[in-house]
Amino acid sequence: MRFRQLDRITELVPGERITAIKALTLSEEYLEDHFPRFPVMPGVVMLESMFQASMWLIHATEEFRLPIVTLKECRNVKYSDFVQPGDVLRVEAQILKHDETSTTLKTQGFLEDGVAVGARLILERYSINERHPARGDADSYTRRRLIEEFRLLYPKRAATA
Repeated sequence: MRFRQLDRITELVPGERITAIKALTLSEEYLEDHFPRFPVMPGVVMLESMFQASMWLIHATEEFRLPIVTLKECRNVKYSDFVQPGDVLRVEAQILKHDETSTTLKTQGFLEDGVAVGARLILERYSINERHPARGDADSYTRRRLIEEFRLLYPKRAATA
């Protein structure tokens, strides 16, 4: 099961930055438990939204060359506001450092009133085929699935590609 924490990519400059949005609705299943009388987006889900935006920025930057992008480290995570049903979280990520296998990004989540969350993320990327040769050509399959999902999130890019 995949937990998609972004609804749409609104701006993308490969190699530099990305902006995406997540509209929080009361129908999110986890809100039944977090917290029933004061439903708010859990901090870890806010962090996941920033990770997912960062992942799409890396894929767009490298044209999906390495299909697996994982969160290696979170630094300086700061929460400053609650995200409640009806709110739209605008997530921004900016590349600070990018080398052969890892990327460091400055990420923030904004509400209308200002910053709700911020963190510095370090993401690692790799090829499935190189790490697990017995899995056949898993990279090609994964790459195709990622591109399909990316086109749904960012139809502007799909129209120009």
